[in-house]
Amino acid sequence: MPARLLSMSQFTPTERTKVRRKPDRGSYDRELIYKILDQAFVCHAAFIADGMPVVVPTNYVRVGDQLFLHGSPASRLMKALSSAPFCLSVTLLDGIVLAPTAMGHSVNYRSVVVMGKAEIVEGHAAKLAAMRDFVEYVVRGRWETVRPPTEQEIKATMVLAVPLVEASAKVRTGFAVDHESEYDRAAWTGVLPFQWAAQEPVGDPRGNLKIPVPENIARYSRPQ
Repeated sequence: MPARLLSMSQFTPTERTKVRRKPDRGSYDRELIYKILDQAFVCHAAFIADGMPVVVPTNYVRVGDQLFLHGSPASRLMKALSSAPFCLSVTLLDGIVLAPTAMGHSVNYRSVVVMGKAEIVEGHAAKLAAMRDFVEYVVRGRWETVRPPTEQEIKATMVLAVPLVEASAKVRTGFAVDHESEYDRAAWTGVLPFQWAAQEPVGDPRGNLKIPVPENIARYSRPQ
C-alpha cells in the first residue's frame, strides 16, 4: 500500500498513543476510530489544573478530521483545554464477560484515546456552524425546528477545535480467556450483551403537547 494512502486510512502510532497493554486489541484505523467517536456522546477530558490531574466529562461532535468542544469561557475546563495539551477518551460498553474464575471476568468494549491541543474557533459564522453541528449530532434535523443561538449566546460560548492527529482505539470482543481446565465448574459462562437504545419520549409539560413526536425522535438511534 502506498505510504500516502496508508497515512490517510491509518493514524500513525506515537509514543503517546501506542497501545502497550494487550497490543493485539489496539487499532489505528481511522474508519474504526471515527465510528466509535460518532456513536458516543460524551468524552472525558484529562488535563492538569493547579498542579493536579483533573478529568471532566463533556460532549463533543466530530466534523471531518477534527472534534469540536464548547462551553463557557469562564469554566475551568475550557480555560485549560484552550491553553495546554490534553487527552480525550471515549468508551462504549458492549457486554459483560462472565468467566469460570473470578479473575477471568471482563467486559467487551470499544474505546478511543485522542491526544491533542485545541484551537479557539473565532468569528460569528464559524462558531454558529459549530453550534449547529452540535445540535445536529444529537438529533438529526433538530436545528431547523428550534430557535438558533442569539448573538449574545454565541459571544458567551467558547468553541474549541481539536485536530485529530494522534489517536488510537482499543477493542475487546469475545468470551473469557480462562484455561480450558477451568470450564468444568458449575458457573454459567458467556457474554451479557449491552446496547444503548433510546426509550419512549417524554413530553415537556411546558411545551405544546398537541405537537406529535417527530419521526427523528420517535425512531431515534445512534450510528452502529
